[in-house]
Amino acid sequence: MNNTKLLTVSFLATLLIISLVPLYLYLKTPESSDQIALNKFSSYDELKTFLETDHPLPSNYWITGGERGLETFDSQIAVPAAAEDASSDYSKTNIQVEGVDEADIVKTDGEYIYIVSGGNITIVKAYPPEEARVLSKISLTGGVAGIFVNGDKLAVFETEYGIYPLYEGEVAYDLPSSSEEVNETTGDDETRASSSSSEPRNESTPEEPSKVPESIVYEPPTTSIKVYDISDRGNPVLKRNFSVDGNYFSSRMIGDYVYVVATQWAVFIETDVFLPRVHLDNETEVIAADDIYYYDLSDSSYSFTSIVALNIQNDAQEPTHETILLGGTSTIYVSQNNIYLTFPNYTWQENETMKTTVQRIEINKQTITFAAQGEVPGYILNQFSMDEHNGYFRIATTTNNWRTFAEEATSKNNVYVLDMNLDVVGKLEDLAPGEQIYSARFMGDRCYLVTFKQMDPFFVIDIANPTEPKVLGYLKIPGFSGYLHPYDKNHIIGIGRQDNNVKLSLFDVTDVTDPTEIAKYIVEAEYSDSPVLYDHKAFLFDKPKQLLALPVSTNSFRLKGGNSGYWQGAYIFDISLEEGLILEGTITHQTTADQFEYDYSVQRTLYIDDVLYTISGIKVKMNNLETLAEINEVDIS
Repeated sequence: MNNTKLLTVSFLATLLIISLVPLYLYLKTPESSDQIALNKFSSYDELKTFLETDHPLPSNYWITGGERGLETFDSQIAVPAAAEDASSDYSKTNIQVEGVDEADIVKTDGEYIYIVSGGNITIVKAYPPEEARVLSKISLTGGVAGIFVNGDKLAVFETEYGIYPLYEGEVAYDLPSSSEEVNETTGDDETRASSSSSEPRNESTPEEPSKVPESIVYEPPTTSIKVYDISDRGNPVLKRNFSVDGNYFSSRMIGDYVYVVATQWAVFIETDVFLPRVHLDNETEVIAADDIYYYDLSDSSYSFTSIVALNIQNDAQEPTHETILLGGTSTIYVSQNNIYLTFPNYTWQENETMKTTVQRIEINKQTITFAAQGEVPGYILNQFSMDEHNGYFRIATTTNNWRTFAEEATSKNNVYVLDMNLDVVGKLEDLAPGEQIYSARFMGDRCYLVTFKQMDPFFVIDIANPTEPKVLGYLKIPGFSGYLHPYDKNHIIGIGRQDNNVKLSLFDVTDVTDPTEIAKYIVEAEYSDSPVLYDHKAFLFDKPKQLLALPVSTNSFRLKGGNSGYWQGAYIFDISLEEGLILEGTITHQTTADQFEYDYSVQRTLYIDDVLYTISGIKVKMNNLETLAEINEVDIS
């Protein structure tokens, strides 16, 4: 072909990776459990040789005139934290690790609610509910992955999707490389240009080329951390804008420090490796090859994974960042002191057992240190399949031989305990043959697993002795639990599915040898669903208030005689050990009965004092927490 071609990588491609998870199962990493040395490239030439000769990238990772280019997809992925220094009682984002906040599309500080919707971040004066109103909006041109609120600072994670060659003389997704934030107050509008990502960001040196040939138009995706001063909620002011090349993968906030992980596929532009860059205050810096770490491992593809640490409160402190060349990062778990990244290796052989590689990265405020790498057999489900406790890292996996993956009764499930060098020190293998893990939760010295095929084995596993994990007991019931949440140390909440409907369960594990399901509730419909099954941040639970709330959708098309029969909103439960699960009521934002209205779908629920808030893309609705009587609503469209 004579035309320059490159597969258009669209915004939706980040979602498609979810459907490609089975591809992660073809893994091959070194047989030895000994630690593999961490290296730094000594020069650009060494990095280029690594990707071109020593561990050559496939031809579809080369962007050249007259050839098809990059064909791949970029992946994007608790105990509620207590309210801090607030006069009001309010709920926080449902997180996995205490003190490790997770970015979300809705945050509250007990007086204001901050909402990501429709390309805007809307700040709502929420309490008291009678005075609720929109105070300001920040409009962004890129995709907003999530936000953090820390006192009078708001951190926003924004992804711009880049420019890719399509055909000669044309480009795909030619999004502006500069953003404008428009602050829409209740009075005048104020427009401010962003302080970075505003110029074409190609720089080069003789040794480390990053300039794209004029015949090829190419800009990788960028992930930005934008920090706003919101001391005046009606007039947010952009204070910092730091960007790094790569797709947003995930982030956490510990104290005043925000940590973000971005991944950029390693590609050749003509004959040169396109190195990742950072952008700050209208200046662009290429990350030098001799600042990039790597392990001498073969893979079928590589990505530059960058970790950034930024002090959200101190505008004068420059962000720090480190970059490592890895395979495609798939899952993240973060403790108070470590980031754990898992990634598969796509190279495999016949009869090879699937494996997952784990990278441990130490974090201490602005310091980022690549500390250890290890591996375990199998693949993991999500972040709740991992945990750190008392100096050990625990991980639950499902194994399957790649040749028989499509056949029945080949999968097995395992729990591994690793030390801080990521060497396996204990293991429990071959649980529930023929099934796979549908949910996992580590709580102190115990691990709870749910596997599924036709029945729901709920396993209670003792890991008090790291070298000898063992099954204490299990329970088989219909359906499965896709999300597990602690009620207290002897009781677990399960959100899952039975047949085609959402099922809530309450498990008693007081007798670890004989766990029981003491309460359940099924959302009866022809089909019902909840985002909690794939997004734990949509889950609201408060034990003292006996409150459990979650967004739910139901569809009863045939039962309605051919009408849509669609409903979406929030289910509000009273939950207790004495009474079990009692549905107190439902709240919907729908305006048309039986019809699907995406923008009116309730995405999050939260409470401030005695008021329950439900949030959709269109409105914030306020109801009395005890009676569910409607108090007020605010239009945020």
